[in-house]
Amino acid sequence: MSQQASNSQTLTVALLTVGLDHELTDKIVQSASEHHWTVTHDDFDEYVSAVRRPAVSAETKAADLVIAIIDFDRDPAGAAETATYLQQLFFGRFFAAALSGRNDSDLLLSAMRAGCNEVLKNPLDPRQLADTFDRQERQWATNTGRARNTGHIISFFGAKGGVGTTTVAVTLAYYLVRQKNKRVLLIDNHPEFGHVCLYLGLDGSRYHFDELIRNVNRLDSTLLRGFIAKHGSGLEVLSSPESHDLTRTVDPDALERTLEFLRGEYDYIILDCQTSLEEVSLAVMDRSDQIYLVATPDIGAIRDLSRYIDGLSRNESTSARLHVIINRYSSHGAIAIEQIEKAIRVPVEVRLCNAYTECQRAINVGEPIGPDKKSEISGQFTRWTSMLTGEEAAVKTQPARKGFSLFGQKRTE
Repeated sequence: MSQQASNSQTLTVALLTVGLDHELTDKIVQSASEHHWTVTHDDFDEYVSAVRRPAVSAETKAADLVIAIIDFDRDPAGAAETATYLQQLFFGRFFAAALSGRNDSDLLLSAMRAGCNEVLKNPLDPRQLADTFDRQERQWATNTGRARNTGHIISFFGAKGGVGTTTVAVTLAYYLVRQKNKRVLLIDNHPEFGHVCLYLGLDGSRYHFDELIRNVNRLDSTLLRGFIAKHGSGLEVLSSPESHDLTRTVDPDALERTLEFLRGEYDYIILDCQTSLEEVSLAVMDRSDQIYLVATPDIGAIRDLSRYIDGLSRNESTSARLHVIINRYSSHGAIAIEQIEKAIRVPVEVRLCNAYTECQRAINVGEPIGPDKKSEISGQFTRWTSMLTGEEAAVKTQPARKGFSLFGQKRTE
């Protein structure tokens, strides 16, 4: 059934009740109808899931906000499965409340993990329900009244270990904050024991990116704040797990949904990733606006770089967003840029000088090399951030047989 609000521009709400008796259902619908909403109600006697899919009305599919009240007492496992399924079905406009008469911490935890935003006490207090509805209306008004950012996602992958990928990702993120006053999230996307927080002198042991992904069904700005570690510069960080767990897995679809949410919260999202061609890495690449492969000018790194490029070049969309960084480049003893480009068959876009001692000192004190430092590496990151933010005209990439370096002189073979 539905109640038409007097103002056609008001919030349209789809109210879903799951596993509740008819008397209680009527009270919940009446409470919702007392708001200036257009209310559509779907009642499910049984729990639902991807296997037991419900018949959803066209009005529910088109609603601005979907609110589900789910009985968690009769079958907690079935209720949790219902909350998870509905969250996925109406992602981005869904609120779930678990209804329970039990004072059970395990049940509460199960409801939260399934994506429920609140737990309502049964017998239901009408004032508590009205307050819940009011909060959701305010949240909806805040979200719709705020212009959503379209943040830029940049991912970094090392051709092999030890090429300085984390240092490059951390430093670029730091410069975007310090020099350009951008809101930046730096993500340590290693499966475990990443070094991002270590390089920034932060404690990343509380929460990590993997946990945020697993909570994507109830992810909002408030929840996100509890996962973030914040550097003194203003740079915000999500760490990697600091413990080994053979059972830990990442759902690529949940990862992509998490990144799309984060895109609306930040100007730039920088990911320091473990290089692989597995599904999780490909999911990151699929959502990235720019993909950087980092190598050093030595034969082992260049061989691995060439193989990764070959694997990724089969996907035209990925190939178009692929960029190569040669880190720690020196004209003394290193493989020449021309030789590297010939081996990998794409231009080297970024060439960073060999500042190993300077970078190692910064890592050991937990503070990146700042833009106030008068050094070659600082100047290179300053130019790079200016080009990323459009404050300096980007050098156009030449065809593969006419390579160039972003921070060097253009040259022809």
